[in-house]
Amino acid sequence: MTIAAPFEAPQLDHARLQAMANAIRVLSMDAVQAANSGHPGMPMGMADVATVLFSKFLKFDPAAPRWADRDRFILSAGHGSMLIYSLLHLTGYAQPTMDDISKFRQLHSVCAGHPENFELPGVECTTGPLGQGLAMSVGFALAERHLNATFGDGLVDHNTFVIAGDGCLMEGINHEAIGLAGHLKLGRLNVLWDDNRITIDGDTSVSTSEDIPARYRATGWHVVECDGHDFDDIERAISEAIADPRPSLIACRTIIGKGAPNKQGGHNVHGSPLGDAEIAAAREVLGWTLPPFELPAEILADWRSLAPKGAAAHAAWAERLASDAQGQEFARRMAGELPSLEEAEATFAGWLEGNQKVATRKASELALEVLAPLVPELVGGSADLTGSNLTKVKATTPLTADDYSGRYVYYGIREFGMAAAMNGMALHGGIIPYGGTFLVFSDYCRNAIRMSALQQARVIYVLTHDSIGQGEDGPTHQPIEHVMSMRMIPNLELFRPADVIETAECWQLALENDNGPTVLALTRQNVSQLRKSGENLSALGAYRLAEASADRKVVLIATGSEVEIAVAVRAALEEQGIGADVVSMPSMSRFRDQDAAYQADLLPADVLKVSIEAGTTFGWESFTGADGLRFGIDTFGASAPAAALYDYFGLTAPKITPQIVAALKA
Repeated sequence: MTIAAPFEAPQLDHARLQAMANAIRVLSMDAVQAANSGHPGMPMGMADVATVLFSKFLKFDPAAPRWADRDRFILSAGHGSMLIYSLLHLTGYAQPTMDDISKFRQLHSVCAGHPENFELPGVECTTGPLGQGLAMSVGFALAERHLNATFGDGLVDHNTFVIAGDGCLMEGINHEAIGLAGHLKLGRLNVLWDDNRITIDGDTSVSTSEDIPARYRATGWHVVECDGHDFDDIERAISEAIADPRPSLIACRTIIGKGAPNKQGGHNVHGSPLGDAEIAAAREVLGWTLPPFELPAEILADWRSLAPKGAAAHAAWAERLASDAQGQEFARRMAGELPSLEEAEATFAGWLEGNQKVATRKASELALEVLAPLVPELVGGSADLTGSNLTKVKATTPLTADDYSGRYVYYGIREFGMAAAMNGMALHGGIIPYGGTFLVFSDYCRNAIRMSALQQARVIYVLTHDSIGQGEDGPTHQPIEHVMSMRMIPNLELFRPADVIETAECWQLALENDNGPTVLALTRQNVSQLRKSGENLSALGAYRLAEASADRKVVLIATGSEVEIAVAVRAALEEQGIGADVVSMPSMSRFRDQDAAYQADLLPADVLKVSIEAGTTFGWESFTGADGLRFGIDTFGASAPAAALYDYFGLTAPKITPQIVAALKA
């Protein structure tokens, strides 16, 4: 492994560096004041650290924000968003403009209350929920090491730098993230801790007394400290961190709100505007005479002088890319373009002639055995449930500190940390991450799943044991509300496949979904193969699996393992001369995207519509109508074998069929 040298920068003396840092302070306090909302304290306190980082170390090209070998800068303390907005403007990115900054936190402004990757190309990931930026940075650093092992130093050789506050380090996800990073020895990860010892409630002493550096050292991190307002000391500490082969925590002792003479150092500067009087006093202390949103030409020139070095590094890299034998493959992966899946499609088409009765978690493994060799950017893992999630296949060897070329991460019992790391890997580019746990434990990582959707991150969640079919472990392990609740998250595609064919189809759709995350909700128990024909029907969201023989009176809508129950109910109804269709609905969202004619054909208005799903009935009324029937579970589960539970909760053909007949007679 090579160690990147400090970024060569123009010769800037302390006076010029101080003026550059003060530009961050003034822009931050003025934008927050104009919005009458925001957090000026953190950007003012970390302005000196950020100035040293950007001027002396960070490898970036404002003209090419998505250059693949740039250093990644992540503002985990996202409430201090004016820090990154100021830095992007000052260093010459196309956005934000000064007009954007003046509209901080206003409707449709790219300068939102917290940094959003879908608003500004210079923002690597969306931060705000504390700790998740730092946890995502583990994924960024992991992606860099994996791609470096695959493509070499010539194409992949960069650092990930993070600014995090006390809140980021207190959150539980921080413990999961740093444990994983230390175990994998991600030495290209450097966290700049804004050690101002202030939270919204006051001094950190009111809520914590832990030895944070000791905790980091215990997890295998290198720790170094510096005076966050001494340019030479900051440079020394960052240099030491970059040189150390371990991930590094740089404890930067700072004064929150530095430059505001009457409020700096206190919690009142954390989440509130400074006020006109304090801003006037700060301008005097900082020697700043210009009005809001105006910058001295010489200070802006110093900031803009940093760009040519990054542009030169980018140009040299582009030459290497053009001449590298793996250059085209690297470019394909970073662009998010899939390789040909024709071989997989042919294999899956052959399965239509079979009769595989397997759990859909097993069907997922079978699909992965086909897909993983064809899609080398697939990097999998599991939160300590590999043998249950069935997420490891022959093509995915372990990714370890000794071999970053592996494609399977043992995340340990860190569901939240796993999900956040996968977000970072996806946002870094060049990797399509997937990871498994039990569906019920999606509660542990739900906010990271939500962040996947918000950030449009191409992450695949393999969530198994998806119902009371989980069985004997009981209600603590049996998801009831989880499937429907995740269907409510915008931009999250959830599939609940019914058999081996639908599972393969849903895996293909998940890979093709390059604008957001996908959840595959999979069974523990075996299910019969129901599909014998048709191209990728799961792409429609719902389709007619079985058509009524007698006059259609009923449409049975089901998902996952309950589609097999619906097929049995249909048979019982048809024996009584009652025509019934079976509609398999692996994806509600995709079905809603179909045109009105298709929806009306599948769910006609003049029939009784019945839903069957081993989970909450809440939400199914949108398909059955108020007069339809909804079979599900609106209580917690119980501990028993799966078959006994389905019978107890009334989810069997003999218990459902009479209720449908009674409803038709009524």
